[in-house]
Amino acid sequence: MGKRDSGLSFRLMSLMFRFRDLVRPRLEILKEVGIEPGFSVLDFGCGPGGYISPLAGLIGPSGSIYALDVNPLAIKSVQSLARKKKLDNVTTIQADCATGLPDSSVDIALLYDVFHHLSQPRDVLAELYRILKKGGVISVSDHHLTEDKIISGITGTGLFRLVKKGQKVHNFSPLKE
Repeated sequence: MGKRDSGLSFRLMSLMFRFRDLVRPRLEILKEVGIEPGFSVLDFGCGPGGYISPLAGLIGPSGSIYALDVNPLAIKSVQSLARKKKLDNVTTIQADCATGLPDSSVDIALLYDVFHHLSQPRDVLAELYRILKKGGVISVSDHHLTEDKIISGITGTGLFRLVKKGQKVHNFSPLKE
């Protein structure tokens, strides 16, 4: 992804996100994705974990959440949140691209407000293609980019096609046979 944030920068971002989540609950965005109980979801660029609790409610105890971020403070924040809320199905991954997950093992990958930060977007999209199941979804939202930039950035690799444009997200599916 991009450079790592300093501790102060991360704390300010976390505070800003908490306020954002009060004003615009994350569950409203996640409802546009089609997440179901038992799904395996990767939150790529999870930050302080604003999507973790609502995701846990959608996937239930039989699902899995993978929270990936390059910033160790983000990983610690998500681990703390998971401990406090007793979310045993949350696994953190500190990385900027390689997930370490098995091929075709994830139902949904979230790229929320992170695509514009990626230093190697093609590498990340190739990794997401590898880990997504046939019929899986990358859900993208990035207010730093125009709709055209999002669509061309994801579909331009030849790995994904746009399957649904929601009010807040664009959902793409891998072109797998």
